Amino acid sequence: MMALVNRALVWFIPYLPKAFAARFAGRYVAGESVQEVLSVARDLNDRGFEVTLDILGEHVATSQEARDVTQAYVHLYGELAAGGIKGNISVKPTHLGLDLSAELCRDNFGQLLDAAQQHDNFLRIDMESSRQTDETLQLYRDLAARYRHVGPVLQAYLRRSSGDLAQLTGEPLNFRLCKGIYLEPADIAFNDPGEINRNFIALLRQGLEGGAYVAIATHDQRLISAALDLIKELEADQARLEFQVLYGVPMQGRLEQLLKAGHKVRVYVPFGEKWYDYGLRRLKENPAIAGYILKNIFHRAS
Repeated sequence: MMALVNRALVWFIPYLPKAFAARFAGRYVAGESVQEVLSVARDLNDRGFEVTLDILGEHVATSQEARDVTQAYVHLYGELAAGGIKGNISVKPTHLGLDLSAELCRDNFGQLLDAAQQHDNFLRIDMESSRQTDETLQLYRDLAARYRHVGPVLQAYLRRSSGDLAQLTGEPLNFRLCKGIYLEPADIAFNDPGEINRNFIALLRQGLEGGAYVAIATHDQRLISAALDLIKELEADQARLEFQVLYGVPMQGRLEQLLKAGHKVRVYVPFGEKWYDYGLRRLKENPAIAGYILKNIFHRAS
């Protein structure tokens, strides 16, 4: 019954005043400003976690907008360095103009990697839908030929990912492995959760055995356990892997357990003015949070 109430609440939130909806969606977003996200990042560092920061947005309409986003990220690298924060940056290619021009996008990423190199930092190239997979992997190859501190993302639900990984492992590869969130047709993607999880572990094995650094990005408790079993089986070096989770997603103490076991844990922290749609998407994935937050709101009011 409570699950139905929570789903109904998530459906109703978009019709509420935006300021009220922010109490729900804001759990997954570290504010709108750079200073707000840096404060969250410092707190996470103090608790033992590293971070990767993402300015919310994608599919820019003009080349000037793409250049403005690029400069915002360049500035963010400087702020991370100045604040001594243990964290890097993740960027969606369409946010830097991939829809407009591959050359524009590559040039913008080059500016970011110049900044990353200047501050001895790292840049993660986020993966979007299958429409951008080929272009994004080619972008990574072009950039990896010039820069060392850059890495792509591979999605376990795509049938092609094992082949993509096989082509990338000849390089000093650092990749994030995630399940994937976009709706894709069955001929190119696994739709069964069990198949996705099995492919996730197969890709993790392939990456670790191939000498790659793997960022294991999942909130699935059983999948984390399977990953730990594989790490133990392979006697994998903890320095060659990390676990990653989204900011705000409840993990019932699992992250602290991973830290205690000696694993690096990185929190993906989004922020920016385009927080609303992102926050609602996260709530739809985890409706129980809506009921929890509403209960706390009324508890404080009383």
